[in-house]
Amino acid sequence: MPSSHRSHLLLSLQTLQIKPTSSNLPNPTTIITSSSSSSSHHQNPTLDQTHQTHFNHSRKIPPGPHPTVHSPQFTSLITTYTNANRPVDALRIYAHLRTTNTLIDRFAIPSIIKACGLISTVDQGKEIQGFVLKSGLDWDVFLHNALVQMYSECGDIECARKVFDKMPDRDVVSWSTMIRSYGRAKLFNEALGLIREMQWALVKPSDVAVINMASVFADMAVLDMGRAMHCYAIKNSCGNSVSVNTALLDMYIKCGSVAPARRIFDQIVGKSVISWTAMIAGYIRCGDWREGLRLFCGMQELNVFANEITMLSMVLECGWIGELKFGKWLHGYMLRNGFELSFVLATALVDMYGKCGAIESARTVFDAMDERDVMSWTVLISGYTMAGRFDQAFELFVQMRDAKIKPNKVTMVNLLSLCAETGALDHGKWVHSFIDKEGIECDVVLATALVDMYAKCGDIDGSCGAFTRAPNKDVCIWNAMMGGLAMHGHAKEVLDLFSELERTRLQPNDVTFISVLHACSHAGLVEDGSRYFSRMVGEFGLVPKVEHYGCMVDLLGRAGLLNEAYETIKNMPIEPNIIVWGALLAACKLHRNVELAEIAVKQLLELEPQNCGYNVLMSNIYATANRWNDVADVRKSIKETRVKKAPGLSSIEVNGAMHKFVMGDCLHPKTKEIHEMLAEMNKKLRQAGYVANTAAVLINVDEEEKETALTYHSEKLAMAFGLISTAPNSPIRVVKNLRVCDDCHSVTKLLSKIYNRVIIVRDRNRFHHFRDGSCSCKDYW
Repeated sequence: MPSSHRSHLLLSLQTLQIKPTSSNLPNPTTIITSSSSSSSHHQNPTLDQTHQTHFNHSRKIPPGPHPTVHSPQFTSLITTYTNANRPVDALRIYAHLRTTNTLIDRFAIPSIIKACGLISTVDQGKEIQGFVLKSGLDWDVFLHNALVQMYSECGDIECARKVFDKMPDRDVVSWSTMIRSYGRAKLFNEALGLIREMQWALVKPSDVAVINMASVFADMAVLDMGRAMHCYAIKNSCGNSVSVNTALLDMYIKCGSVAPARRIFDQIVGKSVISWTAMIAGYIRCGDWREGLRLFCGMQELNVFANEITMLSMVLECGWIGELKFGKWLHGYMLRNGFELSFVLATALVDMYGKCGAIESARTVFDAMDERDVMSWTVLISGYTMAGRFDQAFELFVQMRDAKIKPNKVTMVNLLSLCAETGALDHGKWVHSFIDKEGIECDVVLATALVDMYAKCGDIDGSCGAFTRAPNKDVCIWNAMMGGLAMHGHAKEVLDLFSELERTRLQPNDVTFISVLHACSHAGLVEDGSRYFSRMVGEFGLVPKVEHYGCMVDLLGRAGLLNEAYETIKNMPIEPNIIVWGALLAACKLHRNVELAEIAVKQLLELEPQNCGYNVLMSNIYATANRWNDVADVRKSIKETRVKKAPGLSSIEVNGAMHKFVMGDCLHPKTKEIHEMLAEMNKKLRQAGYVANTAAVLINVDEEEKETALTYHSEKLAMAFGLISTAPNSPIRVVKNLRVCDDCHSVTKLLSKIYNRVIIVRDRNRFHHFRDGSCSCKDYW
């Protein structure tokens, strides 16, 4: 769940813009004490006069019992403390006014409500809302807008919408605030619905409303709607300000349309540094960092100098697209020009280097930081996660705890992602236990990471348990659960879960249908798969992506409908990729169709000329068809191109430690015991009738040497270690980085029966559950 760091770092921009009105604000306790003291001795005539003046201005308030004392200086102080980002002090004054029966006017309440939003205290916000109702101030649209904003800041979108729906009057700020609330909560369908309602209500959008709508369209990447909104803004004369144009160009960029963004940028009169920043960051995001660099230099020439937000935006975008070269240049530019590396900017550099795979550079920046918070530690852990550095990531987590830094949800998501990637179930369970023990809130994002971790570590029951307990399920967690079930070959459960999803108000997305089609493919449900593909387009209005076509080719090919699969490829409206042609090639191997296999391999080698795995598979197909001359030609081609097959790597977790093996590995501390177990395994395999499948060994040696090479495949070494290191009858879980070869697949089926073990192997394509001599994949993978 890793791309989330970008949004977390962007939130830090808010802290850069906080400017307290005074560094010497008085202590609210002193003010409260002195005020209480004076009011207890005599009635202040000045306060009475002020109260009467205010009452004259507020005569819309319905008559009723009101406190008799009014202190306008408290209203001023509450506003000052709130604006100075001291919400606790503002709320302390509010509490004093309530206990002393002092009148709190409608001018103070918005600041009090804002203070609640700043510290996300929704309970006190509700109390203040009740006070507003009792005081007869519920007619004020300004107070309602403040309440909507406060509930949004506290993450309670339902309460925000209830306030919005009950407002007797709404102005453009009301609509704009609610749209922004939905956008920030990623409830884009609700935001779109509100935008349509606003248009039907003939509410003319303000500049702020246009900015908020542009933000929603940008996050959804819906260019058509964004373009229509742009035209609407122009017609209503509300799109001329620098801030609006900056929001519009940012929207076009996030929708992948740079040209109209540049046209808007060129037309802006009096460009702000924010406008320059948005356009430069946009070029980087779209992969044209050289144009971004040219624009950056042009900005300097016009005496518009980059600030911290400019540098932060560019660094973040470099990390987002993995542009290490420009990211390094930016880092060097800051050092050469004496740019102060603030805490936030240093954290962004750590994040950028980690995302670009330069983990050592990330660690160097991290070690040089004077201060570090949970985000600094988390982005470095994330970098180690993406680099697959399992041990270092967990060592860093231990150091983080030793430094008395409490991990947050993002930290835990990264650790769970690492466990999922490596298949480290014991570590994943420990992380889950840590979350519960430390009382870390398990929101839907963290619950999704748990579902994904358990599924990818081979514990589908644990995945189902995490899914069942998850709060406020969104479509992402449904997708994770369906994807996990599909990966394990549980097609019926996937289709049942899809039906359950339909009974909720959530809409399936393109990822949902990839899981459904994948499940249908592995179960041979051709009719069901075709029906769901049609529903995706006709009923849900989703445009099929290349992954969906890959699933359909796999579905048809697995069922032996090779000609139909090939026709599907030829009729695709988009260019087929290695997923599509690879699915056809796998089907050709299963059904021994040499002619179509040759077509598929030709296309695959054009797309990936350095991948010799396709030639290896083609050689196997030729060997199965007894076309030995062609086998020799393929082997000669592999030798001449000097392209080496990626080495197989298998890992197994035993007693909380990860053990990795490559073919012929002799470096493990227990190599002697492992080889002794291999000898025992081979003896029992021969007794069970095993004959080595040497067709996949593409080296020019005799058959005996080929059998020896097969014996020392990485997954066999991992299984041998598992057999000597785990309790009898306990499951063995192995993760391999490549597709399981035919010989290892046959061997593992026999071993599961010989040793009465459930052996779970996760390869590049799917999970194989070996039990009592058979595999869940039904010998097609």
